[in-house]
Amino acid sequence: MRIGFGYDVHQFAPNRALWLGGIEVPYELGLLGHSDADVVIHALCDAILGAAAMRDIGYHFPDTKGNEYEGIDSKILLRRVMEMIREKGYELGNCDITICAQAPKLNPFIEQMQACLAEVMGVAPDQVSLKATTTEHLGFVGRKEGIAAYAVALIN
Repeated sequence: MRIGFGYDVHQFAPNRALWLGGIEVPYELGLLGHSDADVVIHALCDAILGAAAMRDIGYHFPDTKGNEYEGIDSKILLRRVMEMIREKGYELGNCDITICAQAPKLNPFIEQMQACLAEVMGVAPDQVSLKATTTEHLGFVGRKEGIAAYAVALIN
């Protein structure tokens, strides 16, 4: 068994959709990034890759490759990450993700995100734990400047 940790953060930006955990969450702002800026999936990819000692998503899917990954759906990246670890003989045991967002309120979307992530990874929903919290108005998250996500993943 091996464990990996992932972290990602993106700032809010106007005129962008808000993608979290593979689903579009209705909100007045989206997140700024080269891809769809899904902080949940980015943190999860880094946790899975880290567990396999395979670096991070920036290494495998760099934003310096012109338009190759620009605007890409992060679910595509997560599928590729799962293919990469399976090629090395690993399988996901479970993952645990925490989303830090002062706004929007994410509780109504947690189960949908969980189901989406499980489907993309080809695992059972009970292998994906997902939680959301605020920072009690502290820091950039508390000031509603962006969203952060933390993830751990266990692979066998």
